[in-house]
Amino acid sequence: MNEEIQLFLEEAKDLMGKAIVHFSAELAKIRAGKAMPNMLDGIMVDYYGAMTPIQQVASVNTPDARTLAIKPWEKNMISEIEKSIINSDLGLNPQNNGEMVMINVPPLTEERRKNLVKQVKAEAETAKVSVRNIRKDANESIRKLMKEGAAEDDVKRAEDEVQKLTDSHSVKIDKLVDAKEVEIMTV
Repeated sequence: MNEEIQLFLEEAKDLMGKAIVHFSAELAKIRAGKAMPNMLDGIMVDYYGAMTPIQQVASVNTPDARTLAIKPWEKNMISEIEKSIINSDLGLNPQNNGEMVMINVPPLTEERRKNLVKQVKAEAETAKVSVRNIRKDANESIRKLMKEGAAEDDVKRAEDEVQKLTDSHSVKIDKLVDAKEVEIMTV
């Protein structure tokens, strides 16, 4: 097979792998009923006028399965951390004791679990669309090579290979969804 075609296949495989990694990171943010420090990933705190990730201004720990403890490096950041958590879409209710911010993570209701599963499936669909867009771009690039003189058989084989990559990455996404759904629905 043509070297340029091989490069397009490698790039497509790499990009699809990155889409899976991104999807996994998004799934990790969806809580399954127990407190996890990564629940606060993406929360930004106003640190002297600069929006900064919460992990860069405080340590986030889980003293038990239902509690998050956020201990800021500087005490004057407690109110900013509290405000950022309240304004986030996590629906958590922080309390501070003057030293740190504590969050009790409530157990999930059946309705909330079902909503989280819907959220997981929406994220999965976004990941699959991303993989399909990578397939489309790769196939377009490969077809351009045929117009530039690449053998038709090589182009057809490469398109088949891109489809196999797409199918295998879609299966990986489905497996991640199934595992997360079991995790969420387990009481």
